[in-house]
Amino acid sequence: MWRQPLDASIWPTRTGRERDQMQPSREGAIVRAEECFDSGRYLDALRRLVAIPTESQMPDSQPALRQYCREIIPALMEGMGFDGVVHDNPVSRFGPVYVGTRTEDPSLPTVLIYGHGDVVRGLAGRWAGGLDPFAVTVQGDRWYGRGTVDNKGQHLIAIEALRAVLAERGRLGFNAKLLIETGEEQGSPGLRDLIIQQRTALAADVFIGLDGPRQTTFMPEIKLGARGGIAFDLVVHLRDQAHHSGHWGGVLRDPGFVLAHAMASMVTQDGKILVDGWTPRSVPSSVRQAIAGLVFEDIPGLPEEDPDWGEPGLTKAEKIFGWTSVIVLAQITGHPDAPTNAVQGEARARLQIRHTADVPAKDFMPALRAHLDARGFEAVQVIPVTERDVFGAARTDPHDPWVGMVVDSMTRTAGRAPNIVPNSSGSNPSDMFIEELGMPVLWIPNSYAGCNQHGPDEHALASLLREGLRLMAGIWWDIGEGRQG
Repeated sequence: MWRQPLDASIWPTRTGRERDQMQPSREGAIVRAEECFDSGRYLDALRRLVAIPTESQMPDSQPALRQYCREIIPALMEGMGFDGVVHDNPVSRFGPVYVGTRTEDPSLPTVLIYGHGDVVRGLAGRWAGGLDPFAVTVQGDRWYGRGTVDNKGQHLIAIEALRAVLAERGRLGFNAKLLIETGEEQGSPGLRDLIIQQRTALAADVFIGLDGPRQTTFMPEIKLGARGGIAFDLVVHLRDQAHHSGHWGGVLRDPGFVLAHAMASMVTQDGKILVDGWTPRSVPSSVRQAIAGLVFEDIPGLPEEDPDWGEPGLTKAEKIFGWTSVIVLAQITGHPDAPTNAVQGEARARLQIRHTADVPAKDFMPALRAHLDARGFEAVQVIPVTERDVFGAARTDPHDPWVGMVVDSMTRTAGRAPNIVPNSSGSNPSDMFIEELGMPVLWIPNSYAGCNQHGPDEHALASLLREGLRLMAGIWWDIGEGRQG
């Protein structure tokens, strides 16, 4: 079993006597975090995490997920004063959850720290140059491997920054709870039930998670929640059989055209949403202010926006972080692989909505049903997708005191203010923690948009990992100094 020591000898740049003579300091904690990276200890630990093929979407993943929670994380946390418990998932076919707790004083603030140990499919054989998805390969500033950014490399930052503060000060100065789940890549099934079951054990003053990409490589970032996601099928079933197009074309209603017209009634040819109730009636001023201050970076290889697509008058940032979007994931009628000369009996499409907390998820399907019926599309069925947990929309107010504290800390460490993103454009379980535990949720990402997350060639930028260690050491130190919200 891997053991990580916690004594001064692992930081060779200062002797034990020199360190004993120095007063513990914020800069000292940051230096320790830097040395963790520069010495190669962070990379060694990351290699051990990535080597476990925790592909939660694969049917045979349970042994790896259990090993990660029961062996790998406890070994990583050894010597840090955390009492660890591994909870079975309330939904039996999904992976477990590790919860580690360090209580220094019940009167101190408590921080719930989040990460996920599962990854998407490794896609071995599709990586450039024969790269192994479950081995970290260093090529300059890029560290390749499945989980280097999503999410093993990122929760490792949180843990090693905690270690740096403990080594520098001898204590954190706050109570910490570390939650590592293993089902995030499947929508966190069972996590809400576990939170409800363990509400007292997971109670905290603030949630801080590390996940996702930043908008830029040159400035830090904080995200305050996530847009929600809803998937549904539109189905036009007119008859059980297809019929000869020569005999019946122009006589029988064509389900493909019926579906096409129904979808055209929902979104204009320029992408403006026409379904009443799908877009926000208003956006809080604090959210509008945060969006207006966002800085983006053009990453080579990523597409450029279509400026005339979507809600007129909105900026790119407003469309992504403050509005609703709907896309077509798939659409079919007949047999595209072998078209036949026949009027088809059925057409269907799968669509996905992404929305902010300003539009309740429960309103979307009734609004769509009313929209279609009012336009004569009663034959178009609306079928919610239940194959994967729907992820909810949630957001912490940008003016929350905890946000201000973390922004101040990041600014102090980085020398510049971070991007404040009111909600992630991707999915995460923010809603579960906000709704069930009633705490502000903050995410601090340490990746970038070009990291190939979820695809072949996923990679971290070493420079961002090192910066992340610095930022988190500063945040943990400042919370322990009583700078909390």
